[in-house]
This record gives sequence, C-alpha cells and structure tokens, in this order.
Amino acid sequence: MDDGKGEIPADLAGIPSYDYEELLAKAAPAQFKEVPENTAASMCYTSGTTGNPKGVVYTHRSTFLHTMATMMADGLGVSERDSILPVVPMFHANSWGLAHAAVAAGANLVMPGPDLSGKAVADLIVNEKVTIAAGVPTIWMGVLPELKGRDTSSLRVIPCGGSAVPRALSEAYREQTGLPILQAWGMTETSPLAAVCHLDSDQLMLDIDAQANLRTQVGRIMFGVECRVVEPGTAISVPWDGESSGELQCRGNWIASTYYNDERAGESFTEDGWLRTGDVAAVDARGRIRLLDRTKDLIKSGGEWISSVELENELMAHPLIREAAVIGVLHPRWSERPLACVVLEAGATLSKEEILEFISSKVAKWQVPDDVVFIDEVPKTSVGKFSKKTLRERFENYQLPTA
Repeated sequence: MDDGKGEIPADLAGIPSYDYEELLAKAAPAQFKEVPENTAASMCYTSGTTGNPKGVVYTHRSTFLHTMATMMADGLGVSERDSILPVVPMFHANSWGLAHAAVAAGANLVMPGPDLSGKAVADLIVNEKVTIAAGVPTIWMGVLPELKGRDTSSLRVIPCGGSAVPRALSEAYREQTGLPILQAWGMTETSPLAAVCHLDSDQLMLDIDAQANLRTQVGRIMFGVECRVVEPGTAISVPWDGESSGELQCRGNWIASTYYNDERAGESFTEDGWLRTGDVAAVDARGRIRLLDRTKDLIKSGGEWISSVELENELMAHPLIREAAVIGVLHPRWSERPLACVVLEAGATLSKEEILEFISSKVAKWQVPDDVVFIDEVPKTSVGKFSKKTLRERFENYQLPTA
C-alpha cells in the first residue's frame, strides 16, 4: 500500500480500507490444535559464513523453554512492563527469541521495519520508550551518535550478540546513556541464548575499569544449558580456571542435536549429543565464558595462535577507527601473519604507521599485524556479522611487506 517510505497514497479509489482494531474485535477465538511438544514449530538457517547455510529446527518444547529462559532475571528479564525493540530479523534465530518472549510476557513489541539506519533505530528507542533494544555491534555503532543529547531514560538493557562487543563501544554507551552494552552469546543452533554477561553481585562492587573488562566476556552459562571446553579433536575436558582454552561445546533442552536433512551434521555434533560450537573459549569457576576466537578465524603464526578478536577489539578502541577486521595471510616463514583491514571514521586521517604504533602498546610484539589496509567498509553477512570469508577471498594473494 505504500512506496516503502511510510506514506499512504492519496488516491485510494477502488481500494477497500479496514480499521485494524475493528477487525481484531470481530475475529473469532482461535482454536489451536494440540500437537506433541517435540513437533517442529519453526526453522531458521545458519548465516553460512563458511559454506551453505544449515537448517535448524526448533520444536514447540525447545521454543517454550527458551522463552522461559529469556524471561528469567539472569536471562534478559523480559516482563509485561517492557517495550522491546529487536533490531534483528526473524530469520536470525527467531529474532533471538524476543518476539516469543514479548508475547509470553505481554510486553510491547516494536518492530523496526526496513530502515535500520542509526537515526531510524534511535528515533524508535526515544519515541516508543523502548526498554530492551537488541542488536549486533554494527547496529549499535551507528545508533550511538544519533542518541546524543536525547532522552534514553526508558532503556534498561541493551543486549548485543552476533560477534564480540568491543570494550570501547560498551563503555561509550555507558558514558552516554548510563547503560553499558549487555553482551550475550549463542548461535542459531542454541535458539540462540546460551550465556548472558550480567555481573555478579560482588563484581558490581569493583571499579568501573574492572567491570568494563568483565563485560568483554560473553557471560555466565544460562540455567538449562550444559557446556564443556575440550582439547581440539578430543573429548578431554580442560579445567574451568579461566585460562585453559579449547573448543566450547554445549547441549541442553533448547540446543539443536542435528541439522535438517543435512549430511554435514556429523561435523558439528558429537555422537553423545554435544554441539561443537567452533568457538575457542576459556571458562572460569563461576561458569563465565571468555571467547578467544572462532576456530576458523584464529591465526596460526609459527607455533603460536593469535586471536583476531583480541586484535580487533584493541584496534576499535582507537577513536579514529570505526571498524577493524583481522585475517590471517599466508607467510613463507610463519605460515600465517595478521593483516588488519581498517575502516576510519568519516573525515579521519590516520596512517598505517600510527595504527601499528597504537596496537604495539596493547599486545605482544609477535601479535602485532604485519600490515594494515584501509577499506571503505567491512563486508557483512545477512545478520550483520563481519564476513571474514569475503575478506580472506579478497586478500587471498596479498603480499605482506614482511614476506
């Protein structure tokens, strides 16, 4: 009925019009057919960052339990008093389950529509008195400047997932709105919530800097989800000491156990029902997860592993860097070395040498990228994650100055 700009045509001749509320009032009560709880309720596909997307089936039971977890205080605490803005599409793990939780709690649900620009999202937050606004880091990077000087007092939590939340971004929100970003972790296969980074009561007594460091973790494993960290290629668990790392695996009542008609399921699920997440992580004694990287994104340099996520977070802490993605590039001596792909803020000027000097003070010498390339934008997947697959293809034959 409109042209995509929210404007109703002036000439409605021959077009019947209806009052939405009147239509609802005339509707007969819906008669829901009772089905077994393990019947398929919906299906979403993975984002396909490493190959063709894989179908994940959610049952009525798994959806119900995930909804309950989302409403728990240490989940997202969704209640009737909330006005929820999910800036994530329904095809992305059912909008992170927020649409279901809003209906279950009787909360207001604010759908963003096709315009996901920073200004459009900021306008919705302010005008609709949004209390929960959830999205990926790239969304919140664009929204922050549009919220400056505006009334954001309705907000009580800003969940963020899809990729690691830069410390600088979370702190920028805390300084401007009074709310740091709430990092959460999950996958399409986990419905998606599996961990949420609420600080424990004693951690709230720490200084601001220490709290900010803790918020770079993805949080404590949610009640109802079982996790283990194992040595790569084995089922040998590593200690939960916050330092020992390995592949993060999980299982639970809302965790998938296979893919829909896909022979690749054996690559992602163990015979005893664990989901191989593909994330390299360390877990501490409290059950708090610290993600180090995706296994496919780790950079093998000599005999050491370099975390691309750590380098990206440090780079994006620079006030003139808008986005940064780090990939491994072939090196004749070291196998791989880091290449930093950097997007500067509009109008900013920064040299490669200045960037390398900045990052050199943050990480070990052998972790410093061998080169920096400036790009217009980091390519994104359909759900707003950095597409490192695209960057690796683009720079497949890149010649490092150190090679």
